[in-house]
Amino acid sequence: MLAVLLFISANTIAQEIKWVTFEEALALQKKKPKKIMMDVYTSWCGPCKMLDKNTFQNPDVAKYVNDNYYAVKFNAEGNDVIKYKDVTYTNPGYKAEMASRRNGVHDLARLLQVNAYPTIVFFDEKGETISPIRGYQNPQQLELYLKMFKDDKHKDMKTQEDFNTYYSAFVPVFKG
Repeated sequence: MLAVLLFISANTIAQEIKWVTFEEALALQKKKPKKIMMDVYTSWCGPCKMLDKNTFQNPDVAKYVNDNYYAVKFNAEGNDVIKYKDVTYTNPGYKAEMASRRNGVHDLARLLQVNAYPTIVFFDEKGETISPIRGYQNPQQLELYLKMFKDDKHKDMKTQEDFNTYYSAFVPVFKG
C-alpha cells in the first residue's frame, strides 16, 4: 500500500504544469513550435485560485498542457516588463502597496482584450492570438478548448452553430 501511495504522490508531483514566462514561451516556439496557453490572473481573484487548484493541478490537464503547449502565467495587474512583437508592455498604474489587492491593469492585458479574470488566452505557434476564454474552466471544460485549439478545429468554425456541433460531439476524457 505504501508503494502505491508513493507512486501516486510521485506521479502527482511529476504532473505539474511547467510554467514559463511569456518571453520564454515565445523563444521556445522558435526552437520547437507549439501553441501557448496563457493563464491571465490577478492576486485577489477567487476563481483564479480555483482554476489553479481544481484545474491546473489536475494530472490529466497538466500532462496534456505540458505535452502540447507552452504554459504561461501572467498577472494582469502585476509589474512585469514584457516585450511582445517588438513592443515593450508595462503597467504604468501599478502600485507596490496594492500588490495583493486590485491594482492597475497591465498594458499587455489590455492588448489581449482581457476584461475578466481568470482569462485563458491561446496563441498559435507564431505567437499570434487565437482567442481569450473568459472565466473559470473545470478540467473537462478546459479540455474542450485545449484540444480544439491544438488541432486547429477552430479554423473550421465560422458560426456559433459550427461550435455547437463540435461541442455536442465532444467527449471529454479528463477526470474531474
